[in-house]
Amino acid sequence: MTLNNDEDLARLKEIGRICANAVQIMGAALEPGITTAELDAIGRKVLEDAGARSAPELTYNFPGATCISVNEEIAHGIPGARIIQAGDLVNIDVSAEKNGLFADTGSSFAVPPVKPQIERLCRDGKRAMWVGLNEVKAGKPLAAIGNAIGSFAKKNRYTLVTNLASHGVGRSLHEEPTEIATWPDKHEKRRMTDGMVFTVEPFLSLGAQWAEGGDDEWTLYSEPRAPTVQYEHTVVVTRNGPLVVTLPG
Repeated sequence: MTLNNDEDLARLKEIGRICANAVQIMGAALEPGITTAELDAIGRKVLEDAGARSAPELTYNFPGATCISVNEEIAHGIPGARIIQAGDLVNIDVSAEKNGLFADTGSSFAVPPVKPQIERLCRDGKRAMWVGLNEVKAGKPLAAIGNAIGSFAKKNRYTLVTNLASHGVGRSLHEEPTEIATWPDKHEKRRMTDGMVFTVEPFLSLGAQWAEGGDDEWTLYSEPRAPTVQYEHTVVVTRNGPLVVTLPG
């Protein structure tokens, strides 16, 4: 999607804020003993109360309003009977639609008490996302995002999952520009243009380099198995830099 009027921007900011609020409220509800289904119900209520619809349900018939991935699961985890335990690493990914526009955001949460290296991983996962976001500007190469995140990961001795990419979003959940690498990709030759809308969502890990499927058709697991975090924002490209629309409020 390319934004070309203030009305679309206002609608995109609205659905971005709704998604961000859902992530924030779900994260605040995380505690030992809650199930991922109960957590998903909290997110669903936030979306529905705001007049929004779950994007994975709407687009892919996903069995849940949100994606909740725990520990070895790193993406597209199905909400269900799994009980959250102290020390768990939980990723909450919320995407939704309202008035014809979609936004997508997510965060990883460590349920106390956790090891210092997991606290650092969460801190640096968020930093990695912002390192990428700070490269967003009209006229710059899309590859700048992955190059910056790759340099950050290498400097801080992390790995990046290299088969889960950022993507265009707006009129649909996944659209042009497709497959935006959050790792160095020498084949990426596209440039960012004013008004372009996409996600920035690196998967930073203590060893994983790949995401692989499991027993169901949705859940993805780290390969090799290692703690992995994902932080994600939806951003609009402007001549002055990034305009992040998935902020709570």
